[in-house]
Amino acid sequence: MSRLTAYLHPKCSTCERARRWLQARRVAFVEKDIRTTPPSPAELRTMLAALGGERRRLFNTSGLEYRGQGLAARLPALNDAEALGLLAGNGMLVKRPFVLGPGVGLVGFDETAWAVTLGAR
Repeated sequence: MSRLTAYLHPKCSTCERARRWLQARRVAFVEKDIRTTPPSPAELRTMLAALGGERRRLFNTSGLEYRGQGLAARLPALNDAEALGLLAGNGMLVKRPFVLGPGVGLVGFDETAWAVTLGAR
């Protein structure tokens, strides 16, 4: 499989489980700290398409940043460009882990879904 980019947060236990899962299955990936290097607007648009246009699924809805900015109420009124701009400007708003590559778009960690998508068991 082609290389993937995995946006992870170093203090996130779910991200650590995802990292170990990828490594155990020898899935090649480039790791980026989602906090300091959030996904680009182009990457976010690609992921949005992979998620069937469901913007809310891109957001870390349980995160302090999301709640602090009142995004649950604000998100429905935002257009895609505005929503993606928020995500590209603040990686802590992005649902993680966020894994993107050729034919792959995964947010959150679900071992079964990852195994199916990545063909790794």
